[in-house]
Amino acid sequence: MNGRYLLDTNIVIALFANDPIVIQQLTAAREVFVPSIVLGELYYGVQHSLQVTENLARIEEFRAASAVLVCDATTAKYYGEAKAKLKRAGTPIPENDIWIAAIARQHDLTVVSRDHHFTRVNDLTSERW
Repeated sequence: MNGRYLLDTNIVIALFANDPIVIQQLTAAREVFVPSIVLGELYYGVQHSLQVTENLARIEEFRAASAVLVCDATTAKYYGEAKAKLKRAGTPIPENDIWIAAIARQHDLTVVSRDHHFTRVNDLTSERW
């Protein structure tokens, strides 16, 4: 792969849990990015945790140390194309993951996730860690 990665929420959660495979892979990565969508999912998850204050601080620290990519008009174009192709193929994936895939395609990044459904998105490179 190209060593340029976009992290899905489940990979960030694994990083928070000190998953040795994720840590090893991230150490070897050339560039790592986080989509703003993943931050939203993390902030949402915090609201359902038993340690809101501590988990919120952890996310804030992670956000400050991360290269965060946001959606723009170009992302929206990639999103529309991907969603239409997935619908025509009858293989939908969660909305947030279509946005994550769109950001990855826009910036020529490999999505890292533990979800297999990213393989359904045409012209998207993904890895499972």
